[in-house]
Amino acid sequence: MKTIKMIDMTLRQLSAARESALTFKEKLEVARGLDRLKVDGIELAPIDGGKADQLANRTIASMVSTSLTAAVDIAQGNVDETWESVRGAKQPRLNLLAPLSPALMEYSCHKKAPAMLELVAEQVKKARFLCEDVEFTAVDATRAEPEFLCQAISAAIEAGADRVTLCDTAGVMLPDEFGAFVAKVRAGAAGLEGVELFVQPSDAMSMGAACAAAAIQNGATGVKCAAMPGEWPTLKQLARLVEVKGAAMDIASALRTTELDRVVSQLNRLLQPKEQGDSPFVNMAVGETAGVTLDAGDEIGEVIKIVRQLGYDLSEEDNAKVYEAFKRVATRKHFVGTRELDAIIASTALQVPSTYKIENYVINSGNVITATANILLNRDGEKLRGVGVGDGPIDAAFLAIEQIIGHHYELDDFQIQTVTEGRDAMGSALVKLRANGRVYSGNGISTDIIGASIRAYISALNKIVYEEN
Repeated sequence: MKTIKMIDMTLRQLSAARESALTFKEKLEVARGLDRLKVDGIELAPIDGGKADQLANRTIASMVSTSLTAAVDIAQGNVDETWESVRGAKQPRLNLLAPLSPALMEYSCHKKAPAMLELVAEQVKKARFLCEDVEFTAVDATRAEPEFLCQAISAAIEAGADRVTLCDTAGVMLPDEFGAFVAKVRAGAAGLEGVELFVQPSDAMSMGAACAAAAIQNGATGVKCAAMPGEWPTLKQLARLVEVKGAAMDIASALRTTELDRVVSQLNRLLQPKEQGDSPFVNMAVGETAGVTLDAGDEIGEVIKIVRQLGYDLSEEDNAKVYEAFKRVATRKHFVGTRELDAIIASTALQVPSTYKIENYVINSGNVITATANILLNRDGEKLRGVGVGDGPIDAAFLAIEQIIGHHYELDDFQIQTVTEGRDAMGSALVKLRANGRVYSGNGISTDIIGASIRAYISALNKIVYEEN
């Protein structure tokens, strides 16, 4: 019995289709849900060169256990940047998307067929140099010239691609036509018998699952799909196909169908379009919520909603503690903004035993020397020392801590503000670290702002260590 692989394109398709890009939180929740289903792979959208996309990819790469495919638009050619964003994944793959129909080649790449063949070979070789698993996707394959399509596929395989995907981008084929198309390509493309052949059928005529079945019967080993209804067959449709016709077609799937309905329902609620004015969160950057203010009249549901938008995933007990502390602050002030809410969360939520404690630290900095930090920490009675050299005293201190713990965490946010006035004013530092897709914040207060920053980092670190253990 042949096991059919299912690669989910939800993140890739939603990023391309929605009027506004997915928020950082939404991307993580989608990836988390798909990982629970044990899909054979999760495909990410092509990055546009922005740091937000790269950070999202790196975070997803660190948290999922399934195969992770990063798409590369061959017209943009940003193979290096895309690879850097997913190289930390357990099973990374690069997928080069190349338009092969005459109209799309001219529009997207401004190239004729011979130049396109050279570009395909060049980009696939570059991807193969960086990554062991490389996929070549023939976009709009059903409208490409048959001979040229086979030449492009053969060139990609010769350059190092170990998976090929055929797309019915226009949605012009019926199931029997799509099956015959797959059979013809298999017969005409040299080297295709030695690689995996995937298909990406369209569901424009509500026949996506039927087209997938026809392709499987003609030699396809996997199908591109999406959790949410749209232009492509869904995970539920393909799961139903395997359930009903699996024995007759001699196919099976590794998908966890027992959790399918629940996960898809969760994603539906998460991603359902919001009417204008429904939410105060607009133009959100990574981990940020712009222009949000709360007052004493806001109920716990609204406060926790904003806490989640800030990137925190707290327990019910911590949510209650945060709301209680928020009410105390809100009764003394006209409003509470996101900075105050961050500080409340850092000092209230997830209070844990101190795995790491600060013994001492020495910082050297000036305008004519490079900043260095020498930090001694205590972990369960063991003294651990680290030395860091950085761009400023705080950067050096954080690098020294990373040397001690042997791990780098993404610094999601860093804030400094005064608590009291005068020459001996107290300074408050807030550090937000991202680990395993979650945000952990720590707060430190001292007349020495560098010391406050070190304490804030250690506070956030202790929360991560506690949760991991």
